[in-house]
Amino acid sequence: MNIYVGNLSPEVSDQDLEDAFAKYGKVKNCKVIRDMFSQQSKGFGFLEMMNNTEAASAMKELNTSELKGKMIVVNEARPQRDRRSGGRRR
Repeated sequence: MNIYVGNLSPEVSDQDLEDAFAKYGKVKNCKVIRDMFSQQSKGFGFLEMMNNTEAASAMKELNTSELKGKMIVVNEARPQRDRRSGGRRR
């Protein structure tokens, strides 16, 4: 299951995020999204957990929990929208 984690502190690393979720099960991959030029965190990240039951438990337990001084937001990641239409529906 793919998971979105928002409201991350700028100090949170990929490893910090993985460690927080690994308490609930196997993390397949994990990435804090960073600006391509400055490498500063954009305040959110994504991770994938192998087992959906473990992922659901992690989302429930970690949503609104504190990580490095900020209350994080955790929910299932939604597929990326097609941005080519400029936001207009066709």
